[in-house]
Formats: sequence, C-alpha cells, structure tokens
Amino acid sequence: MQDRLDVVVVGAGAAGIAALRRLCAAGLSAVALEARPRVGGRTHTVQASAGLPVDCGAGWVHSANENLLTGPIERAGFTLDRTPPHWMRPSINKDFPPQDQQAFRAALAALEERVHAAARRGVDRPASEFLKPGDRWNVLLDAFSSYYNGAEFDQVSVLDFATYEDSGVNWRVAEGYGAAIASFADRDHIVLDCDVRTIHHDEHDLALDTGKGRLAARAAIVCVPTPALAEGRLAFSPSLPDKAEAAAGLPLGLADKVFLGLDNPEGLPADGHLFGHTDRTETGSYHLRPFGRPYIEAFLGGRCARGLEGEGAGAMTAFAVKELGDLMGSDFRKGLRPLAETAWASDPWALGSYSHALPGHAGDRAILAAAVDNRIFFAGEATSARFYSTVHGAWETGVKAAEAALAALTRA
Repeated sequence: MQDRLDVVVVGAGAAGIAALRRLCAAGLSAVALEARPRVGGRTHTVQASAGLPVDCGAGWVHSANENLLTGPIERAGFTLDRTPPHWMRPSINKDFPPQDQQAFRAALAALEERVHAAARRGVDRPASEFLKPGDRWNVLLDAFSSYYNGAEFDQVSVLDFATYEDSGVNWRVAEGYGAAIASFADRDHIVLDCDVRTIHHDEHDLALDTGKGRLAARAAIVCVPTPALAEGRLAFSPSLPDKAEAAAGLPLGLADKVFLGLDNPEGLPADGHLFGHTDRTETGSYHLRPFGRPYIEAFLGGRCARGLEGEGAGAMTAFAVKELGDLMGSDFRKGLRPLAETAWASDPWALGSYSHALPGHAGDRAILAAAVDNRIFFAGEATSARFYSTVHGAWETGVKAAEAALAALTRA
C-alpha cells in the first residue's frame, strides 16, 4: 500500500465498494480500508448449511424495477427471484383470520396516510403520535415498525419516514444479496482488518491513523455506520462536532434474523408468511420457505431484538422456536433445527442494522452528507435522503461521493 494516495475510502460496505470502483475507473490511486476481515459491511451472505445461502444482512432488492443495482447483479451472473414478497401474502396464522388481517392492513394504510399528511404540513414529531388512540392494532403496528425501521414508531421522525421512496417492487438474489455486493469489490485495492481511528485534516494532506499505521491522502470518503461517528470510534482532528451530532440523530435501528431448518418442509407453503403473536409488539415475522427452500427466516426488530441480543447467543433462536411452537404446535416445533442467528447490535463495526432519523432530526441526513473542506466526503445509507436503509441508497451515495472527490481533485 502506498504511503500517499489520491483518495482513501474508509469502509468497504456497499457505499465504499461503489466509491472505490468509480475512483479506480477514473485512474486515481485509491484504496479502501475495511476494519472487518471481509467486505460487504451490513450485506453478508453465509452458508447456513451445505448449499443453503442466507443473507444475514440486507436481503431484498427494494424498488427493484428502478434499482441501479438490478442490471449489474444480473449481468454478474446472479439470479434475481421476482416472486412477490411474503409480506404481501395472507398470513397463515390460525389465530389471525382474513378479516383481522384486512383490518390490520387498513390500520397500517390509515396510519401512513396520517403520517404523510403531517409531513406535508412540515410536522416532525414522533410517528407514534399518529397511532389511533386505543386501537387494537397499535401493538402490531409497532412490531411492523420494528422490522421496517428497526425501531418502534416513538423513535421515528415523521418527516424522515415520509421522505423514503419505494416503488413497491421487491426482488431477491437467489445466491445472496451480500454475495452479489461482495462480488463487485475491487479486492486488489482493499485492505482488510484495517480500522481507521483518526483522520487529521489540519495540514495540506490528510493523515489517517489506522490499525496498520499512518498514511496520507489528498481526500477521503467516509463510509462508516453512524454509531462510529456519533461515539467517536472514528475521530477527526480537529473535531467535527456537527458530524457527530448529526450521526447521533440518525441511530441504527435493529432488525435481526433467525434461520431455522425444517425437517418436514412439505407442510408449509413456499414463500409463505406467518406473524408471531399479534397481540404484542415483542413478536416475530416469519418468512416460510424462502425460494422454496427448507428453512424459515424469522425477523425480530427494535426493543425486542435488542433485549434478546442482550441475553446472549441463542436467546433469539429460542424465542423464535418457542413462538413458532405456540402457533403451530409441539410437533412442528420438534421439526425445527437452529441454523444461524444475527446480532447486529453487538457487532462492533455496525452496532445496528440501518438508520432512522429520530423525531426532529430529519435534516441530519443532509448535514451528515455535506463535504468538509471539499476533501472529506461522506457516504452510506444514512446520508441518502430518499433511499436510506437500503443497499442501493448506500451504493448511490458512494458513487456520488466519488464523483465529488474526483471533481475536487481535478480543480486542485
């Protein structure tokens, strides 16, 4: 690795991979420094068992009909499954009859309309204020928010929630979304196991203190999760308090997963859906036999997931197995085999899943995205105004930051 580079990219998740590709294509000397022993960040495909890839992180190609990654993923030889998502299908819960499911969907649509109406008036308050008082579906609406936002509605900004854009078309990558993103990484220009601790920007060149020594660069693109900035895990000298404050206003919510193998999958519909207990927020959402494969993907979010992570390894799996047993019976429970579970809040290089703006902090995305002295640039899903919390949002910001760095260095 050179001691002085044109650009150093901090982080090799989706945003960092995208930025590095653009910089290298332009002929600049550039490198991405990644603290983990792998690329991909919060996209990560693992083999839960032989021939069974699962996405521990991002798994859905959102807005797939408009997503800038859809074409490249297919051209790279990956398979896009266009099956409609499980959450669009009726749940098979025996205790959640069709009329109740319709009532819940109507309650969600009405809540979203009230939130969007408030946003049109410029209101930025907790989305929970727009739950209908006393409505029986409020607890399940908060559960939905815990999967969708990674946090319950009391932690979600009305203005930020309303700004998110989604075409409603959602596809998956059969071989794994994480595997597809990792395949785009320029491995020759990425240094793994190399955390960046401080970026000094008080001299002509930037100086970056890393776990493998110091190096200089004309510019840097910072692509790290917001807790790294809010907590000073990545520091700046002189300090950048506006960045730390903006990052604190954009915490990472938590959406964890549990993967359970099925000894007898034939009795469940492929790509089916099952809600956990519908009378509480601390409940799971279960994707039955994704891709028709013999496993269940359980989603747990918000305070429920955070509390289970705090109990230690295996607690999340035990929760999912018990809930499925409660719903489907003890014989069904006996046919479940633990495969894997995630713990994103405990991951020191993530500390969560994806960003949401706290009430009153919708404007923090623009503050976080703004360049410093036209030589420190910021990217990542949290800096995306419209596509935050998504892989394509992160990718787009990485390309945008690289273009800005290129323009700045050309003028210098």
